[in-house]
Amino acid sequence: GLLVGTLDVVLDSSARVAPYRILYQAPDSLVYWTIACGCSRKEITEHWEWLEQNLLQTLSIFENENDINTFVRGKIQGIIAEYNKINGIKEDDDTEKFKEAIVKFHKLFGMPEEEKLVNYYSCSYWKGKVPRQGWVYLSINHLCFYSFLMGREAKLVIRWVDITQLEKNATLLFPDMIKVSTRSSEHFFSVFLNISETFKLMEQLANIAMRQLLDNEGFEQDRSLPKLKKKSPKKVSALKRDLDARAKSERYRALFRLPKDEKLDGHTDCTLWTPFNKMHILGQMFVSTNYICFTSKEENLCSLIIPLREVTIVEKADSSSVLPSPLSISTKNRMTFLFANLKDRDFLVQRISDFLQQTTSKIYLDKNISGSYISSDDESEGERQFNLNDNGIPTATQALMTMYRRRSPEEFNPKLAKEFLKEQSWKIHFAEYGQGVCMYRTEKTRDLVLKGIPESMRGELWLLFSGAINEMATHPGYYEDLVEKSMGKYNLATEEIERDLHRSLPEHPAFQNEMGIAALRRVLTAYAFRNPNIGYCQAMNIVTSVLLLYAKEEEAFWLLVALCERMLPDYYNTRVVGALVDQGVFEELARDYIPQLYDCMQDLGVISTISLSWFLTLFLSVMPFESAVVVVDCFFCEGIKVIFQLALAVLEANVDKLLNCKDDGEAMTVLGRYLDSVTNKDSTLPPIPHLHSLLSDDVEPYPEVDIFRLIRSSYEKFGSIRADLIEQMRFKQRLKVIQTLEDTTKRNVVRTIVTETSFTVDELEELYALFKAEHLTSCYWGGNSNATERHDPSLPYLEQYRIDFEQFKGMFALLFPWACGTHSDILAARLFRLLDENGDLLINFREF
Repeated sequence: GLLVGTLDVVLDSSARVAPYRILYQAPDSLVYWTIACGCSRKEITEHWEWLEQNLLQTLSIFENENDINTFVRGKIQGIIAEYNKINGIKEDDDTEKFKEAIVKFHKLFGMPEEEKLVNYYSCSYWKGKVPRQGWVYLSINHLCFYSFLMGREAKLVIRWVDITQLEKNATLLFPDMIKVSTRSSEHFFSVFLNISETFKLMEQLANIAMRQLLDNEGFEQDRSLPKLKKKSPKKVSALKRDLDARAKSERYRALFRLPKDEKLDGHTDCTLWTPFNKMHILGQMFVSTNYICFTSKEENLCSLIIPLREVTIVEKADSSSVLPSPLSISTKNRMTFLFANLKDRDFLVQRISDFLQQTTSKIYLDKNISGSYISSDDESEGERQFNLNDNGIPTATQALMTMYRRRSPEEFNPKLAKEFLKEQSWKIHFAEYGQGVCMYRTEKTRDLVLKGIPESMRGELWLLFSGAINEMATHPGYYEDLVEKSMGKYNLATEEIERDLHRSLPEHPAFQNEMGIAALRRVLTAYAFRNPNIGYCQAMNIVTSVLLLYAKEEEAFWLLVALCERMLPDYYNTRVVGALVDQGVFEELARDYIPQLYDCMQDLGVISTISLSWFLTLFLSVMPFESAVVVVDCFFCEGIKVIFQLALAVLEANVDKLLNCKDDGEAMTVLGRYLDSVTNKDSTLPPIPHLHSLLSDDVEPYPEVDIFRLIRSSYEKFGSIRADLIEQMRFKQRLKVIQTLEDTTKRNVVRTIVTETSFTVDELEELYALFKAEHLTSCYWGGNSNATERHDPSLPYLEQYRIDFEQFKGMFALLFPWACGTHSDILAARLFRLLDENGDLLINFREF
């Protein structure tokens, strides 16, 4: 029996899962057909009764065995097909094997029905020095392992929210091993059939758990797991497919900077004809609900984004030996793109035309709703800076810089000539590569950006590279509505905004009067209303004031949306988690790239001090304005890697000085003076005195550093840092940062309460952990109230997590010595009422 049990686990035969089965066997056959199976006696008896009534009586009509066999099999298959049809079950829904695994998972680990299993893998778990062969089950909230070998059972259940580190290690003995660490223990798993798939899934689930700790979005995301209709391998659960699709969509959106709700439909290999170098480039085409995108196999060679709202014609051209199965797509600005070597061209064209139909009907609707808005905006543009028409809200329809461009007395100087040449080279570039959203983006585009974008084109190109142009085009009138709704409303965010308005670029003339200040107030307040999770965070004012200098007010708002929600994720929430995560990534990069400096920096504690202000304001608060703007140019084009590269280049340029520093103050001064001396020789702006330089002492000035040379050297030395590597490092740091924040919260809570109770600090910490676990469990397994009611991040730590009566009852039974009698439920209810001081039917930790 033991051996059979063991073999069952290792070979996973289904005999143990469905304990009751009805088998059909013809007298002369050795093969059994499984006709029904059930988990309980009651269930199988129902099946048997049904068979007696509907099938057994009919069998007496037949004369020979073969007819009976055919009839029974046909009948059973017919019933299954009919059932699937009625219940809308697609053939590729969770297969039998997976259903069995789900039953097994719930039974083995005592999980409720609500706990969804994502996938399960065969592996070994190291208990001491002995490997236990078994199965690891990955569900939405838990990582579980089970093995049954030679009569010994091994079970392990870890909650994703408790995991502090997840690593894929390679040792001599085991080329692939996954190490899972929690606060109190480490667990090792090895011998996976497909380690990278397993590890990716683990990362994804741990990430969702971290989001849950950060805010309630995770729970919402959890509920919204949609079903996919794609044909995919039969072994995988629908949930796993969905998570895969979600990960692909995330990568797709990040690659092409698309809006947050864009879902990838599919991708295919193809070639694209590039007219600028007369070649067919090999790459991949991606199709989603509102966009067709292309990226070349060779990195940075060429990429393309075609919003379907711009497409006028999609047609299949004639195939030839030179151009097999070509597809041409024309857009409104008279550009035509020629794709070829498409595998499944007819299907692709069908998908695109389906999406196009949806897009045109959407545009038609938008036009009707907001036609009046569009026309009024166009008229006012040329005539005056504000459209103060009777009903409109005043919004600046020009970039503030255009009103404050003070020309130097000698009207045409060498700097202006250089600026003029820059503009010309961009115009030539547009003529060759196209202008607007659909332009071919190549290495040459990036090189032009690194040389600095001309003042007059900055707003337009920032919108283009950040992808903000897409959100703005698809939400006409949205910003004006927000301004209207948020005007005159007061809350914590608006108070903070008022306080910081006059601290935003106070040295720039545009913000020394009410006009610039009012525009800044409107954009920040509208954003706080759009995204109350972030509301307003310090440093947003500095970034927004720079956006307003180069972009119209509505454009600046959408640029801010792109920054806060896509390009700098979680940077501007109350605990600046994103910036702390990137600070950890920066430390790791510093250790790899500038090892000689790393130890010294750690001792001085400098990295953590500097990187926050550098990252949160994209160097705008630490560099002279005209130089920092060039950094923002590169950031919108290339993303966060530019900031990492630049920060490393700054440290590397000061290695010797930093190694001689005695304390963090001295190191900060060295770096501060270096950044102050970064100049932009090409700038046509009148010099704006920089805050740091006004404060610095009379030490001889630092030799000037040219911003373009600094950026170039950062690319030469650290250009190998890739975006996908940064994402991996971010994941690792996110676990660390969020768990550290959770620990800090726990310490704060305990410190506050320890004086009020007779518990020791350790006991309180354990109680808090139990209380929070109970809260989280209820969030993801449902209950009567929803997660948002019970967790309010704006409250003091003590009151953030709350539990309702059902959970309290469970904890009462666990913790209280007199909870074992017959009246324990009544006692629990009375105690709950007693503790619930404010009568909201929820108890927070302090009351508890």
